[in-house]
Amino acid sequence: MQIGEQFPHFELGDKDGLNHSLNSFKEKFLVIFFYPKDSTPGCTIESKGFSKLKQKFASLDTALIGVSGGDQKTKTKFCKNNDLETVMLSDTDFKLSTQLGIYGEKSFMGRKYMGINRITYLLDAKRTIIEIFDPVKPIGHPDQVLKYIKALQ
Repeated sequence: MQIGEQFPHFELGDKDGLNHSLNSFKEKFLVIFFYPKDSTPGCTIESKGFSKLKQKFASLDTALIGVSGGDQKTKTKFCKNNDLETVMLSDTDFKLSTQLGIYGEKSFMGRKYMGINRITYLLDAKRTIIEIFDPVKPIGHPDQVLKYIKALQ
């Protein structure tokens, strides 16, 4: 996906078993941050950072959505253990991340595996991609996105 393209429609479940679609969100801006795995160090830092700034994003009419693999059980544990207040969705079958081209072979300490890349999409009210943050460093990334949105106002 590239800037200027429509973000694909999705329907994914959250920690409470509720389904959310792209049309579920009515805010002017939508931040969709993809992260590799629940309850891992970098993903926890990034998710907690977004959650901490949730009210500041809301004041800019911006919704936050975190997406990774996992299921309802891993999302519940991840959100509870880290007091996460953002919507966290499960791309259990990796259909959305594959469609976006962000699911593929990764390597960590010499071990190869399949996973989601860390990337963030910023969408406008028409759900067009207006910015892509890639690569993403977990520390400071939520502040970077907030600053970018403030500059758009």
